Parts: sequence; structure tokens; C-alpha cells
Amino acid sequence: MESMSNQTEIRRRRTFAIVSHPDAGKTTLTEKLLLFGGAIHVAGAVKSNKIKKGATSDFMEIERQRGISVATSVMGFEYDGYKVNILDTPGHQDFQEDTFRTLTAVDSVIIVIDAAKGVEPQTEKLMNVCRMRKTPVIIFINKLDRPTQDTFELLDDIERQLQISLNPLSWPINSGPDFKGVYNIFDKSLDLFKASVQDIEPGISFDDLNSPDLEKHIGNDAKKLREDLELVYGVYPPFDHNEYLAGNLAPVFFGSALYNFGIQELLDAFVKVAPWPRAVQTEEREIDPEDDKFSGFVFKIHANIDPNHRSRIAFVKVCSGKFIRNNVYKLVRSGKTFRVSSPTAFMASQKEIIEEAFPGDIVGFPDNGSFIIGDTITEGEDIHFKGLPSFSPELFRFVENADPMKTKQLNKGVDQLMDEGVAQLFTSQFNGRRIIGTVGQLQFEVIQYRLEHEYNAKCRFEPMQMYKACWIQSDNPKALTEFKNRKHQKMASDKRGRDVFMADSQFILDMAQSEFKDIKFHFTSEF
Repeated sequence: MESMSNQTEIRRRRTFAIVSHPDAGKTTLTEKLLLFGGAIHVAGAVKSNKIKKGATSDFMEIERQRGISVATSVMGFEYDGYKVNILDTPGHQDFQEDTFRTLTAVDSVIIVIDAAKGVEPQTEKLMNVCRMRKTPVIIFINKLDRPTQDTFELLDDIERQLQISLNPLSWPINSGPDFKGVYNIFDKSLDLFKASVQDIEPGISFDDLNSPDLEKHIGNDAKKLREDLELVYGVYPPFDHNEYLAGNLAPVFFGSALYNFGIQELLDAFVKVAPWPRAVQTEEREIDPEDDKFSGFVFKIHANIDPNHRSRIAFVKVCSGKFIRNNVYKLVRSGKTFRVSSPTAFMASQKEIIEEAFPGDIVGFPDNGSFIIGDTITEGEDIHFKGLPSFSPELFRFVENADPMKTKQLNKGVDQLMDEGVAQLFTSQFNGRRIIGTVGQLQFEVIQYRLEHEYNAKCRFEPMQMYKACWIQSDNPKALTEFKNRKHQKMASDKRGRDVFMADSQFILDMAQSEFKDIKFHFTSEF
């Protein structure tokens, strides 16, 4: 009986991430989805760059100040018999590594595109990750309350840039000041736009577009809508669900997150078409969500979700079986067993203790430093989930203590923030200085800010000219020793004690690679 109820639970799970370029409206969309899920009761209209009135999904102080999401947060709610888990991702490109890791924990993705701007570079990068993982994608074209380019041209551009076939499941009637609403192709209804946030009119069922009633609702725009839709039906084949699930076809919806328009239609279609949790590949075998035994992996670590408690939480994606509070589980990397007495589920910054969780769910494990990103947790089997790399950083600074009285706090803060995967820590094997490497400038600001506000420690960064950090390994111990002796001033260790070569320039790296044939140079930590 147990496995039947597990199966029912698995099939009603929808775990997805919302990704976009900064300012395309991702945070607003997240918030409006939560509104429909009854998870929050008031929407703070989130305006770009103004100080936020506290969007639920941005719970770190620096995000409120900067108006950007820098930490991935998890929000779960019930909707229409489905259990929906949203993973909000940082829009800011300096944090894309966090986003890449989050994409390993979801079964599908909604990409938000600003109708006026079309596809932006970062969206392309994220789409590449989805394509690589064959993750199904739905596209939400936002901000139709502002003037946009021609819809057919916009769709052509998106197809070309994201290299995916599109299939519009709704169609806009004008945009900007003349925006009248959308025709919902998915369930054949007309949704009329009202420019006030509160009125959400139910859609008007409308399957005969030739009926003169259309004119009653949208006046002279009826003729253009009929012509557009005739073209749409001619150009785009009927929606093929299997092609979407295979990651080859993206359904498209239109709306305005700010005015809460088109969101419910998106959500209603999403829960029906999006995949429930799928099998996941480990190094050893494929893990089916319906396997009896629990397995999961840590895709994120977040320190100090609650500033009153010096706590860390490891975010675990449940992949198979059923997670039960206080059961004994095994941390594969160390071989140790442990039990979790207060696992949590999330509603942005509110968290509640849960008794059980199913595949597709994200569970928070309180962490005193025993977990690292990429850890696999099982009921005893030794398996290793793949695909959670750290990338080679591009910016480097020495981190120095600015207050000798606070050395202990600084060391603890730096260690914990690095475990979160915000940035990477290297220690010079030559002089023991600590080096922080990031993929973007903003991360240094976040680290400095959080050290001061969460750990009561002040640091200063000193510039360091460095081109790349590469992980090195070799099957030839003699060659490795020789390399390390020759390059001893440029050798460092990462947090796990692995050898890292700090190359000053592309030229020096090329030279080292051609001179030391037996050394393998890696640019992500997964090898």
C-alpha cells in the first residue's frame, strides 16, 4: 500500500525554478504565483531598484537594499490538488553558479522574458543548461502592459536565440496602453485585462472565434485577433506534450506579472502539463523516484536564514523513496549515519518542521558544518549524484582581517559563507594567505556585508592579479611533485585540500599545459 501512496504523492509534485535576466519580472511573478497558492495574502508591488517592501522570496537584507535576488529560496504551496515547489533563483549574473546548481534540483523551468527586450544574454546561458539537462521549459512573456514588438517577430527571435521550438498556448491582444488581454488557446477562453492589481476577472469561455460576441468584448481588435490566430494555427502545430517533456518544445504564455494578469492561466496550464519528478542519473545507476528507499542530494547551503540563531541549513532535494523525520540516514561522502530531528519545509523565510517528504520536495536539514554542496544522502546505498560543479573563478582577492580582535569570527564567517557556494576559498601553499575567488564583483560586496552583519567581523580585500584557478591532478606522482616545486609560489589548496594552480595569465597557463603533459588541468571542480 505504501508504494501506492508514494506514487500518488510523487505524481502531484511539481518542482520548478523560475529563471530570467535581471528585471524581467521574475520576483513579481514568483510572488503572484504564491498569491494564487494562498501562500501569501498581500502582494507588495515590486518595483525595480526601489527598496523592496519585502518581496516574500527575497529574505536577505542585502537583497532588500539592492532590489535583487542573490539567494535561491524555496517556496512550497498546495494548488488545485497539486503540491507546487518553486525555487526562486538569483537573477543577477554574478550569482549564476547558484542558479546552475539550483537547476539540478528541479524537474522543469519557467523562463520569464521581458516582451519589450526579448531574449537577453543571461537567459541564453540558462537555456543552454536546460538544454544540456533536457529540462522541459515553459516561457512566460511578461510586461505586455508596456509597448512591445510584433508578437510573431518576438517569437521568431526567441526560437532562434534559445534554439528551441515554441508553441504559443495564449495570444496577446495588442500591448502597452491598448493591451486588451489574451486569448487562451490552451483552454479556449478570453481573458480581459484590467489595469488594476486587484480585479482578477475569470476568463470567458470562448471556443467560436467567429461569433460576433467577440466584438462586444474587444471591439475593433476582434478582426486582428482572428487573423493572428488563423496564422498561429497555420504556423504552429498543435501542442505536443511529449515533445515538451523531452525538452524540445516550449509552450508560451503572455501576461503582466505586475498586474497579476495571465498568471493564473500560466499556473493552471503548468500544473497540468509540467512533469512530476523524474528518474535521476547517479554515477552508479539511475534512481527512480518510486524506488522504496530514500535518496537525495544537497544542492545549496544557506547560513543564517534566521539571524537570531547562528544556524545553517542544507537544502536537500528528495529524489526517491520517502524522507521521514528521525530516521537514520547515511552521508555517503563520510560514511557516517545521522538523523534529522527538525527537518524543515519552506515558505520563503518562514519554515516549519515536517514529518515526511516525497520525491520533488526540498527539505531543510539543520547543518553544523557536516554537509557540503553535492553531498548524497541515502538509506545506506553508496551512490553519487552528479552535476553540481564549482566553476573556476575569474576574480580574485586576498582576504585580510580588518579587526585583529575578531579573528575567530572572521575565520568562521569566511568558512561558512564559502560552504554556501557564494564564492570559493583558496589557501596559498606558499605563504598561507587566504584568497577568495568569485565569478562576479558583487559577490565581494555581499561577503563583506554579510561578514559584518552576520558574524560581526570586518574584512578588507586586497587586489590580486590572477587569470584562473585550475584544479590539477596527475597519475604520475613524480610529474606532480616536479610541477608543484617549480610553481610553488602559485600553488594553493581549495577547501577540500585539493591542489589548485593559480595562473597569472592565459599565456602562463598555456605554457604550463604544453610543458607538463602528464598534468591534467580542470576548470570545474567536478572531475
